[in-house]
Amino acid sequence: MSPLDIFLSAPPISRTLAAVVFSFSVLIYTRVIPYDRFVLSLPSLTQLPPELWRVKTCLLITGPNLGIFFDTYFLYVYGAKLEKGPLRFSQRADFVTYISFNGGIIVILNLLITSGQRLASALALSFITTSTRDSWDEPMTLVILKMPSQYLPYALLLLTLILDSPQAAMIQATGLAAAYLYDLLTGLYPNFGIKRNLITTPGWVKKMFGTQNVVERPYGTASTPAAGETAWGLDLSWKRFGPGRTLGGEGSSEVRQRPRGCILAVLVTGAFLVICGLLGWFFFHGAQSGPLSIFGVDKLLSGKPPLGGADPTSTTPH
Repeated sequence: MSPLDIFLSAPPISRTLAAVVFSFSVLIYTRVIPYDRFVLSLPSLTQLPPELWRVKTCLLITGPNLGIFFDTYFLYVYGAKLEKGPLRFSQRADFVTYISFNGGIIVILNLLITSGQRLASALALSFITTSTRDSWDEPMTLVILKMPSQYLPYALLLLTLILDSPQAAMIQATGLAAAYLYDLLTGLYPNFGIKRNLITTPGWVKKMFGTQNVVERPYGTASTPAAGETAWGLDLSWKRFGPGRTLGGEGSSEVRQRPRGCILAVLVTGAFLVICGLLGWFFFHGAQSGPLSIFGVDKLLSGKPPLGGADPTSTTPH
């Protein structure tokens, strides 16, 4: 199949979103259109008249350089996986509502906490987090590291923290928080008191995208681990047995295990955000009085940026 055939074979919403994100980001970073007119900015939203288009366009801007390709790839692959995979997104209107909700939460969190400007990577991480619900405990490989699929979002956050910066990791983590909030409000964790879907798709969205009576499923393309294969080299086979079942209670053990997974995810996410915040404060505010001053890092941080460290979108001549 040609690349065009592969692209057209993907579900329509995911392929359109990926194409728009890629094209818009390329235009931004090649300076065809101005960067500072489309990124998220609280002063621009509170002025009169407010520049409300930024709420949407900031979700279409990826990271620079290789981020253009990686963020677009994750949006395309995991967006398509959600759009044609789980039953709760069997209707295109439901998937549009999911994207709108997650995008709104990501924008709000970045306005209040991180001051993030380009948020496509956070939206991509929310897609990845939600997609792991249907492949829980299945082993997958990221570069050379093998792990259960539900830990992929945290591994990507760690890579962002190491290769980019604590602030970039915190911005990306807002997508993780948005995905978990969506699961909570749609009743995925009933033991937390929410037993029904509180996020309903509006009628006008259903009319706009129509109703699909026949939903195609990607049978034959899923990667199934071999019998007895475990992730990280850990034996997780005990989860198949559980605490025992009674007549008519086949799904009870799974219901009890899900809240535990949610609590663990919340704790890990909270700890990660705290670590990123402390590292960001230490390197950008506490270096002058901290131990880094011994090595002269405080002078480096307070001086001019190193060669090549300028904003790739800046138009100020050097």
